[in-house]
Amino acid sequence: MPEPVSPRVVAVVVAYNRRELLGECLAALGAQSRPVDAIVVVDNASDDGSGAMVAESFPAVDLITLARNTGGAGGFAVGMERALEGHADLIWIMDDDTVPQPDALSELLRVRAARPGLALQASRALWTDGSEHPMNTPKRRLGARAGAVAEAAEYDALPVRSASFVSLLLDAGAVRAAGLPIADYFLWNDDFEYTSRVLRRAEGWYCRSSVVVHKTRTPGSSDADPGERFFFEVRNKLWLFRFSRAFAWWERLLYVGATARRWARTWARSRDRGTLRRAGSRGWRDGWRDRPRSNDVVLRDVLPVTGGGA
Repeated sequence: MPEPVSPRVVAVVVAYNRRELLGECLAALGAQSRPVDAIVVVDNASDDGSGAMVAESFPAVDLITLARNTGGAGGFAVGMERALEGHADLIWIMDDDTVPQPDALSELLRVRAARPGLALQASRALWTDGSEHPMNTPKRRLGARAGAVAEAAEYDALPVRSASFVSLLLDAGAVRAAGLPIADYFLWNDDFEYTSRVLRRAEGWYCRSSVVVHKTRTPGSSDADPGERFFFEVRNKLWLFRFSRAFAWWERLLYVGATARRWARTWARSRDRGTLRRAGSRGWRDGWRDRPRSNDVVLRDVLPVTGGGA
């Protein structure tokens, strides 16, 4: 029998003003026990020398320097489009503060070899002290068949309904079918919307044996006090519930209730409710007044990108 063809894996890293962490991320990608086939770095108009560091220290990396900061959502849309153009079979995406452990990719591929139909696989993200990072815990798939749960458990995995962009392995065919992340989200809930959209009628697993370290300043969860960024949480959630094709009606109701509880916890824990009130009010206004623009419109002055949209 012929040898199975190894998939072409293209890693996509979105970077913004974290030069040292970006260097650590790229070094870790270069040290994988199963090497990646290519690396794309999308530099979101950093002004700390990140792009120059990549060009000098990692010359084999495909560096895309954007004219302005497009947020994580825009950066991943650009990078994933480049990966598809580079004939990726699998696209491995992460932020620049993500440090994959040496076997992170090989573990994802080991599971995938046994279950090749998966649309996506999420790694287990730890904080710097070794604890589970609450920001990156995937949402379990409600109502998953017992047989599907048992099958995943054989590989120390779990069927999920959504996941974060912190070490996510995406099947290129699933990306082509779903489109790209919605660049107009800028940040927050872009990964929730996108992975839920991909998994509306497909299967994804949380693979605990694939481990990365997510080096955020604090191990904050999604209901930690966000300050001005609460604008994006509120606006993007309204956009998601109003326009996204990611959810069935009953899921939408469940997530609306969960969002209301999360916002209540955020308010209760906030030390600056004035900022939270102002940011949330602007997000509420814009979430009802506007809708996400197409990626072509959002990114037209950055570089040509196709796909995406609610």
